[in-house]
Amino acid sequence: MNTDSLFYRLFQNFPPLLFELIGVSVPQSEGYQFNSVELKQTAFRLDGVFAPPKQAETSPIFFVEVQFSGEREFYSRLFTEIFLYLRQYKPRHPWQAVVIYPSRQVDIGETQHYQELLEQRTSRIYLDELAKNPDSIGLSLVQLVMDSQEEAIQRGKALVSQTKQEIEEGLTRRQILDLVETIIVYKIPNLSPEEIQEMLGFTEIDIKQTRFYQEVYAEGAQEGRQEGEVQLVLRLLSRRFGQLGARQEQQIRQLSLEQLEALAEALLDFSSLAELEEWLERQ
Repeated sequence: MNTDSLFYRLFQNFPPLLFELIGVSVPQSEGYQFNSVELKQTAFRLDGVFAPPKQAETSPIFFVEVQFSGEREFYSRLFTEIFLYLRQYKPRHPWQAVVIYPSRQVDIGETQHYQELLEQRTSRIYLDELAKNPDSIGLSLVQLVMDSQEEAIQRGKALVSQTKQEIEEGLTRRQILDLVETIIVYKIPNLSPEEIQEMLGFTEIDIKQTRFYQEVYAEGAQEGRQEGEVQLVLRLLSRRFGQLGARQEQQIRQLSLEQLEALAEALLDFSSLAELEEWLERQ
């Protein structure tokens, strides 16, 4: 199971989860963006960088590593990458490091030269020491990654039920259900997606909103789905702002399916055609 990719996907969807894990309150935590950053140096890449909003100058950058294998030179590599980043990008923000281990037994990196950095700049999280049954949906998703197959089935069902009770219908709810399904698919690969969806208690509506359904079972070919999304977006925009110009319609028709879906979400917050034009220029 590619555990790293699951954690990175969790952080990309829910940036505040990192701060919940390390027990730190950060202003504008919803505004952080999580990315992998390549450094201009052979064989160096920072797996995860949480960058704060530009206007939050006192909020720190967080460098995140998910370390599931023991590595003696790990801290040497980690701090080398961090200082290369600071030299190349010259951020104004302070910085902190976060390392996520499955257990203390995996934390075998040599620390002799890095004690001050570890004590003052680094949070080390040992997943087997977290609460086994947290109330938080985010921390429950983290535990789901660590569960055995039998535990994962029970927690997955509970998470689906909790999400439906606590999260209103919308993008966040769909993202959580999709993450639960993805993690279970990783952990129990011998089950088909349909069997997993039935086991988790997905309704027909839930299934149609999952990434698997949209990618594999959505009706029609790719071209049909794309044209349908184009027509939907054009109708929604026409209702809000009247007839669009030919140039605007052409720009919309040139968008990918993923961009069209993003526009269908974003346009609900537009108050003028100028905001639509700004959104299209950024694509």
